[in-house]
Amino acid sequence: MHGLINRAIQSFVAVTYGQPCWMRVMDSAELGFAEFEAMLVYDDDITEQVLDKVCTVLKRSRSDVLEDLGTYLVSHPNMEDLRRLLRFGGVSYLEFLHSLDDLSDRVRLAVSDLNLPALELHELSPTEYRLSCHPGLPGFSSVMVGVLRAMADDYGALAMLSHEGQQGEIEFISIVLVESAFSEGRHFDLGARKA
Repeated sequence: MHGLINRAIQSFVAVTYGQPCWMRVMDSAELGFAEFEAMLVYDDDITEQVLDKVCTVLKRSRSDVLEDLGTYLVSHPNMEDLRRLLRFGGVSYLEFLHSLDDLSDRVRLAVSDLNLPALELHELSPTEYRLSCHPGLPGFSSVMVGVLRAMADDYGALAMLSHEGQQGEIEFISIVLVESAFSEGRHFDLGARKA
């Protein structure tokens, strides 16, 4: 597993629940270290073990933890670079949804060795969509529910999202766009960031 993914889990737990909580997770995982390096690659079993310990320590289901991780990845100031990458998908939530098919390619432009599962958006009606999450990263669809929910807030859209389960190895997310301009949304400037 790419270190950026493990580092994101670490950041989410430490920022949201506190550094002592993260240390309890890592102590119970018995890995012999307390922090992940963003640019290293770790065995997938290590990530699975850490996620199991996070769920045990927090007494929450894996899907709930991963959905909250997805929300954190978009909404927390620590993750502004990821938010910017996602916002380049379009000026509206609907444009953003249609850009999801290219998300894994955009991520690879930023981090060449980070491979995310392919996503496919299917338009069922002008307000109903179904997102197919292909295999490759366990729990990715739960993270995407959190990302999609946070991005709806970011754009000021009102959307209902739910995990629809899976067929074979492909998982599905239902998206109902209730109102594309429900609120003002967060400020975003496509221009260069100020230092």
